Parts: sequence; C-alpha cells; structure tokens
Amino acid sequence: MGEKTKYIFVTGGVVSSLGKGIAASSLGLLLKQRGLKVVLQKFDPYLNVDPGTMSPFQHGEVFVTDDGAETDLDLGHYERFIDRNLSRRSNVTTGQVYEAIINRERAGGYLGRTVQVVPHVTDEIKSRILAAAQNGSGVDVVITEVGGTTGDIEGLPFLEAIRQLRMDLGRENVLYIHLTLVPYIKAAHEIKTKPTQHSVKGLREIGIQPHILLCRSEVPLSRDIRDKIALFCNVEEQDVIEALDARSIYQVPLQFHRQGLDDIVVGKLGVECPQPDLAEWEKMVEKIFTMREDVDIAVCGKYIQIVDAYKSIIESFTHAGVANDVRVNIRWVDAENIEKDGPEAHLAGVHGILVPGGFGDRGIEGKIGAVRYARENGIPFLGICLGLQCAVIEFARNVCGIEAGSSEFDPDCSNPVIDLMLEQRSRSKMGGTMRLGAYPCSLKGGSLAESLYGEREISERHRHRWEVNNDYRPVLEEKGLSISGLSPDGTLVEIIELPEHPYFIAAQFHPELKSRPMRAHPLFRGLVSAAKKLMRGETCGEGAAARSKT
Repeated sequence: MGEKTKYIFVTGGVVSSLGKGIAASSLGLLLKQRGLKVVLQKFDPYLNVDPGTMSPFQHGEVFVTDDGAETDLDLGHYERFIDRNLSRRSNVTTGQVYEAIINRERAGGYLGRTVQVVPHVTDEIKSRILAAAQNGSGVDVVITEVGGTTGDIEGLPFLEAIRQLRMDLGRENVLYIHLTLVPYIKAAHEIKTKPTQHSVKGLREIGIQPHILLCRSEVPLSRDIRDKIALFCNVEEQDVIEALDARSIYQVPLQFHRQGLDDIVVGKLGVECPQPDLAEWEKMVEKIFTMREDVDIAVCGKYIQIVDAYKSIIESFTHAGVANDVRVNIRWVDAENIEKDGPEAHLAGVHGILVPGGFGDRGIEGKIGAVRYARENGIPFLGICLGLQCAVIEFARNVCGIEAGSSEFDPDCSNPVIDLMLEQRSRSKMGGTMRLGAYPCSLKGGSLAESLYGEREISERHRHRWEVNNDYRPVLEEKGLSISGLSPDGTLVEIIELPEHPYFIAAQFHPELKSRPMRAHPLFRGLVSAAKKLMRGETCGEGAAARSKT
C-alpha cells in the first residue's frame, strides 16, 4: 500500500440504530483480513464529555479502553471485529471538542480572534480524525463513524469537517459511505426508496456525495430497486449494497463481502491488496448456527430493561459458547425481583450465574442473594466488578459471621469489607475519576485463575472506585476465600475464588471488554465450560484444591 493513510467516513440517514457501528466494524474486518492496518473511530454528537456519567438506561454500556477512556459501546464492536486495542483517540464527542476549544480560548490560544464553528470547531474535529491514524504504527485505513443521522443539528460540524477533509487530503484518499433505511411496507407489498433519496439529498446539500450506499432492509432489493436508488442518489448500481437483517452480527462481514463491498472500497481508494482470508471467521459463524447443546446462564443485573447495558457480556457469552460448542441462553434476572421473591423463584434450573457490574445500592441485596444461591448450590458463578464486591460481602456475612457491607451503599457501615480507595476520598467530580483502564494483575500459583489464563501475569481493564478492604483479608482467607489475583504490589484484590466449589470466581476488573469472537475470554470460557458439565450431569469442575493435589 502507498504511504498515505486512507480515510473512510460512515454516515447514517432516516433513523438511528440502523447499525452504523456494525457496518463500520464489518468493513474494518474485511480490510484487516486483506492485510491492511485498520483503526476505527466514533463521533458522538452529544455535549457530554464522555458517556461515563450517563445512565445505562440512556446510553447502554460504557466501553473502557486500555488507556482508560470511557467510550461508546460501538468501540467494543470495533475491537471485537478487528481484534485490535483502540485508544481514547477512537471516541470523539462534541463535549470533548468544545471543552478543548474553550480551554484554549481561555488560555489565550486564539490570540484575540473570534472563535467560530468554522474554522475552529471543524479544525479541532479534523485534527482528531488525523490523530486517529497515530493509534499504532503504519495505519493504512481510518474508518470513522459519524453518530446520529443526516440533518441532526448536533452533527453538522462533524459533517462539515469530513467534507473539508476530502479537499485537504485529496479526493483519492477519502471515501464516504452512507447507511440508510429502505423500508418495506407490508400492507402494500412495496419497497420504498424515497427516505433514502431524501437522506442522500440532505448530505449533498451539505456538500457530501456518498460513494457507496448501504441499504438496510428487511427484504432483498431487486435489480430495479437498486437501479432506482442509484439513479436518484447519483451512484453506480454496483455501489448500492444490501444490508439485510442478519441472525448474528458476525454474518454481516460475510454478507458485505459476497456483494463485493471490500473490492469496491479498495478500488475507489486505489489500494492494492489481496483478497481477504475469511476462512476462520466463516467457521466461527457456521458454528454459531450448528451448535446442538444449550446451557442457561442467569445474568442478575439492575439494568436488564436495556440489554445494551450488558452488550460486551452478551457478546462474550457468544464467544465462550463457540469455544465450548454450546449455545448460551441468557436468562435476564432483575436483582430487585430476587430481593422480593427470593433467588429460587428466578434462578432455579440455571446452569450458571453471572453477577455483573453496576453502581448504587438499588438491587444490591438481590445480587448478594444470587451469589449465596450459587455458592450454596454448587452452581458455576462468575462475578464482575460489583459482582466481586457482592461475593465478598456475602462470604463475610454468611461464612465469616461479619455484619458486612460496603461504604458505597452505607457510609456508616460498621464493617466495610468494601471501601473507597484512599485517593478517591477527596474526589468531588464524578466523571473520569475512577480506576480506569488496563492494570496488571499477578495470579496465585495453583489457582483456578492461573489454570484458566495459563500464565501468572495478566492485564485487564477496570472501571470502579471501591476496593476490597485489606483489613478483612486475613479473616476472609482464614475461612476459605482464596485471593488468587492481586495487583503486583499486593495491595489491591483483583480476583477471588472458592477452591472447593465447582466453579466460583469473581474479578474486580471487566473481563468482557477483552473477549474476542475467536478468542473467548478465559473467565467466560471457564464459566460456560462448567455450566456445560452441570447441564450434562457431570462433575462441574475440580476446584483449585483438587488441582493442587494432583
């Protein structure tokens, strides 16, 4: 490939939630499998600096990068599809852009000039697009997804910036892809192209002529429909690509490849590269649809009304299911319902239980009840972040006989086995002030954690403020709780497990953030493996104590 980085911009029209993130990720995978070094980036037009302080009910999951950025959940799709760790450069919000501009203006950086949307806001956006190419060495292609839909007032500065970039970088180095809705009216048995025409018209009024249209549709598009779209949207017929509904998001790259999307893209950008190697991806997708055994795993959370709050967990179960040749059926369980009805009413018959992260005291007793049910009934269990803290509280209460709690939920708790980190106690701001990003962890020899990871030193991503209180570690360990993962200096508890339990492990970090389609995360892979054994009526696992004896 040539020396110049190529830039692809993915915009959306008509309605939101059409799947721009999956489309961008799918194209990224296709180009990566052709031997190109690809980086993806997301523009979010909201004024929040990042989604870290936004409710999961509004925004869904917050995806955390290695360098500690709290980002949009689409970055999770990006990383999973291209199997590359991204950075804070890959998520840009209007809030970040204006914060940088205002800080610069207050410091006198504009030397008295009037600060305006054009050129100052657009220049700041363009600088962040170009900076994305610095995420590693020798980036060949940057794919930038512009959030929102054409015509949104919030997104206009971003669209103006990407319009200007084509003139700045050269027409041969910039490509515009527009994802739009082509609705099917069932009553009339007709496919309607007018929404797409109007969406493209809006883009062209801004000065952007899309090169490729991805047409989201429930039904296949006939040649006549594609010709009509091409004619009225000023694109070639071959550049009108179907984006049909798929049973699995992992099918989408294969659908695009069959229509020649990646060939069209590299052709328009003048890039010479081989055909993509999709053999392993195809095997993985085939496996998703041919698995014959099922396991039921309960996710006991507090945001289950919007499953996007657990997007990476859902995908991690898909990956772990493929690794274990089993389909994972998630049973969504509201933690507050466990408080009201008891765990048996909602957890009976499951083959595994996961207690995920979260903030605040709502539903905490339900989560603790789910942990106890898993511990006492030998059900495979995985706790994540708050799930680990609930597991420690449950063990302290019901095994150690301590009236334990967390200072997060009760500042006057007499036995805070979970307490605020010392450096957090003086914090007054909420955003970006947690333990965020990748931190190293040392695993205990002979532990379940070590056997799952296959190594002693690991790195995982965090997003939390509270930690296990070291004052209680001796009594917890004396009663049988194994602390199998610690920060390298031994001061922070990272992983706990119960050696005599078939599979009981919890992590202070978020393992789901590093799971990949063809490389399931060890903790999820282990949970599904243990659940599969329980489903078959086999011994779920040996426990760390049994392993150490052998």
